[in-house]
Amino acid sequence: MSLTARVLLPALLLLPCATPAMAADGAWSVAPAGGGRPSFYAEGAPGTSVEDTVSVTNRGGQPLTVRLTATGARVAFARSEVRVPARTRADIPFTATVPDTDRSARLVARAPDGTSRTVALHLRAEVPRLSALTVEHVRVDGDGITYEIVNRGTTALQPRLAVRADGLFGPVLDRPARPLPAGLDPGERLELTEPWPDRPTLDALDIRLTATAGGGAHDTAHTSARFVPWEPIAGVTATAALFAVRHRGRRTRRAAEPLDEDAELTGASK
Repeated sequence: MSLTARVLLPALLLLPCATPAMAADGAWSVAPAGGGRPSFYAEGAPGTSVEDTVSVTNRGGQPLTVRLTATGARVAFARSEVRVPARTRADIPFTATVPDTDRSARLVARAPDGTSRTVALHLRAEVPRLSALTVEHVRVDGDGITYEIVNRGTTALQPRLAVRADGLFGPVLDRPARPLPAGLDPGERLELTEPWPDRPTLDALDIRLTATAGGGAHDTAHTSARFVPWEPIAGVTATAALFAVRHRGRRTRRAAEPLDEDAELTGASK
């Protein structure tokens, strides 16, 4: 046997084993119908249904049965189980429900032997972009101003807060707008406290909190507070009360003393 024959013979013996393995691995596939698309993409208002078609291609020499399911989205197939003849393609329509927010899902085709193929489905929710927020439940609590801020819109917000307090003789607190320590997702509510360690001890205040954010979001909330130094006032009140009691006691004792019979009486008599 020549040297060329000894080299080619092992290679030829390997080919029958390698070819069937490659054919089995690529015997069937799943893809969006029409070709040219690596995945599905659809958009619409939340709750609406969008339609498309998925193709199952059987390149093998035997019929193929696959079961179709979906993960990550609400999908309804025209047929959930499909039998695809040899060397044939089957097109299966389906509808997907658009969720409230953007979402990525997958269509899954599974054969009886456990092998599966997947194709991505991207759904985009078309919602109006609305920036809105509210400031609620404002109250003075200890050495701070406690409040709640709520994202009433459809977009994430990075709110800013300005604080002002006016007393009987003018402003006692005036803090310009500055970013809050946390962002707000749509519908999210946060309770925060604005520190105020040097608040007045005697005053009547009108407190105003103004929150703003991108997109024109704006809200202002008011509350009032009265600060009275109760301990000094209580001391003054107690002292005054004690003085009144003692003064009354002296007057009572004087009224109860008998008149001196030898005292000269004056006045007119009838």
